[in-house]
Amino acid sequence: MTALAEPLPARPGAWARLKAGRTLPLATVLGVVLVIWYLGSLWLNAPAAVERLNRAGPDWTTSQFVGAIWALDRPLLPTPDQVAVDLWKSTVERPVTSNRSLIYHAWVTMSSTLVGFVLGTLLGILLAVGIVHVPTLDRSLMPWVIASQTVPILAIAPMIVVVLGNIGLTGVVPKSIISAYLSFFPVTIGMVKGLRSPDPLQLDLMRTYSARGAQVFWKLRWPAAVPFLFPSLKIGISLALVGAIVGELPTGAQAGIGARLLTGSYFGQMIQLWSALVMAAILALLCVTAVTLTERAVIASQGGRG
Repeated sequence: MTALAEPLPARPGAWARLKAGRTLPLATVLGVVLVIWYLGSLWLNAPAAVERLNRAGPDWTTSQFVGAIWALDRPLLPTPDQVAVDLWKSTVERPVTSNRSLIYHAWVTMSSTLVGFVLGTLLGILLAVGIVHVPTLDRSLMPWVIASQTVPILAIAPMIVVVLGNIGLTGVVPKSIISAYLSFFPVTIGMVKGLRSPDPLQLDLMRTYSARGAQVFWKLRWPAAVPFLFPSLKIGISLALVGAIVGELPTGAQAGIGARLLTGSYFGQMIQLWSALVMAAILALLCVTAVTLTERAVIASQGGRG
């Protein structure tokens, strides 16, 4: 007599899958942010809307009041739909070579971000290797690496721009150096932790096999440091973007996300300012996503689960 087959476990429903995944939490947080944003727009823009309605006539309704708040040309706090419309117009409806295109300004900022990120990453890895392998550098250099991040970037950026400008280095170079200054620190700290993560027994085993220093580095220390490297790179590329934007502020740049922020601030174009902020957030998201995909590919190539 054959045994009865065990019933297959019931497949979880759509609601259970939503709660277990990331979609529902992200959508909930987004919904809460949008509600708070709209309520903040109502509160901050109410005085200007009342003044406009009173000029048109003393009799106005609540619907007219709400419509006036969301139809202000220069609101104190734009609504999400106003920002979305301006973002659409400045990206899709403008030629990418136009000075009024956010894509053009985003590329100017991203070029400095990527150059600075590469420089900061290389510097951070070199410093970490030196700190781990040379005890003197560990004692003398590591405190200065930490102290370098205590100086506000807003104080350093103008000095870097002015000094480099006097020797003929303008454009991408000063902004890239500012980006590298911000991005090298998390890479250095992460790589120092990663290169020191191998167990002492593993190091002793490598010495037992008469492994050279380069072999210990490439076959033990570097693979152990990779899981520490990529989280640091995610932080580093976000800081590199911040550095590129900050580097555009003291120069009065004509292009870049920082230039758009300056223009919106000077002329009270809050919708333009907020759309530039949203574009900066989108760029940061794309950069972190690119690093994440690279991390998965590298881990998969090493035999791990990407």
